[in-house]
Amino acid sequence: MPAGEDSLAHRRHVWSRVIPQSQYSLTNRLDLEKIFGRNAPLHVDLGCGDGSFLRAVAHSMPEKNFLGIERLHGRIRSSERKTVDQSNVRLLQIESSYAVCYLLPAGSVETFYLLFPDPWPKRRHHPHRLVTPDFLNSVHVALQKNGVIYIATDHLDYFRKIQDIAESNSSLAFAELDVELPPTGFELIFRQKGTPIHWLVLRKISPVK
Repeated sequence: MPAGEDSLAHRRHVWSRVIPQSQYSLTNRLDLEKIFGRNAPLHVDLGCGDGSFLRAVAHSMPEKNFLGIERLHGRIRSSERKTVDQSNVRLLQIESSYAVCYLLPAGSVETFYLLFPDPWPKRRHHPHRLVTPDFLNSVHVALQKNGVIYIATDHLDYFRKIQDIAESNSSLAFAELDVELPPTGFELIFRQKGTPIHWLVLRKISPVK
């Protein structure tokens, strides 16, 4: 093998985890079977960050498909490197809200993970928060029957706001945290500082009226 060919092949393999723009349209739903090359239950990591959690959770469930969504290019590159050997992972560089509302097919998602989203703590920045009534309605549409979304935050005000929004959504019910998930980088930092972590689990129970 010529010098450098192995590293070039490795880089090409790394990039294959990111869904190329040629495989999706901003105006059409994703063809998930084509993207993953198989039909399997879909788990979606919203704001997958550096890919540490995505790598761990995808490794623990090889029978599932995992889609990591992240808007920042540097984080997508980090996630690529961490998941290079995991055939059940794909990455999409786009805003999470747009992907949930416009790209994920109805009833296609078994599980969402929304772990430590930006709390935008200043009041004037609250409109930038991801979790809104419209967002949870879109989550409901994307979830399959009895599908769930796991939400975690260290920010108590944001947690209470999410609770209020969820309580007003009759199509999602509060559920117990029934799985032990791998810790994210943020979670490890908060644990070391003794910062309380607030969890919310919502399960799809009925169509939006």
